[in-house]
Amino acid sequence: MNDPARADLGFAQLDLARQQRCGFPEVIYGEGKTIDALLAIVKTMQQAGQNCLVTRVNESQSLALAELFPDAKQNRLGRTFWLTTKPVETVPGKIVVVTAGTADIPVAHEAVESIQAMGIETELIADVGVAGLHRLLGQIERIRQADVVIVVAGMEAALASVVGGLVAVPVIAVPTSVGYGSNFQGLTALLGMLNSCAANVVVVNIDAGFKAGYVAGLMLSAQHRKSG
Repeated sequence: MNDPARADLGFAQLDLARQQRCGFPEVIYGEGKTIDALLAIVKTMQQAGQNCLVTRVNESQSLALAELFPDAKQNRLGRTFWLTTKPVETVPGKIVVVTAGTADIPVAHEAVESIQAMGIETELIADVGVAGLHRLLGQIERIRQADVVIVVAGMEAALASVVGGLVAVPVIAVPTSVGYGSNFQGLTALLGMLNSCAANVVVVNIDAGFKAGYVAGLMLSAQHRKSG
């Protein structure tokens, strides 16, 4: 019996009802998947009339996807792939993504691409970490235009708390695995963000740019649905 809510590929069970339940189609995690498996998944999503976002796409996967889907959008810095089969509804509002340093930019790009796939305006403000606080203060009015701010930072991750104390909107903090010595692959940044005294700061997992972008997007999408 065919189930229109899923596609059974044998090695994968695609959730084709995710859009109706959650507001956005199932997002594919590319890491660890063979090229053949990933191509089959994306092709099935396309045939089902669904838009398809793939994260953590490696170089070999990227080349294969580009050959089969030449019109799709890829961001090699953010390691994302975005295939549209139908128009994306524009959601009002704006999300600003802020990074502490340039080493945090790949994770920030993953967040940006996720937000844009949800039809939401986004702006990236890079390299405004607390080691040069004047850089952040010079951009604060742009940051305050946001409905949600995403802060991407490694090292001791102090930027999230500082931004949280300067804006009147939710701040989603993304710790990155950037830092010297005992940063423990981002654990130090994660614990620092979790211990933020800024009440508007919430935290996602290490290097989870997609998760931050997706949650921020859901905030604005839910607000849009209620106002509409």
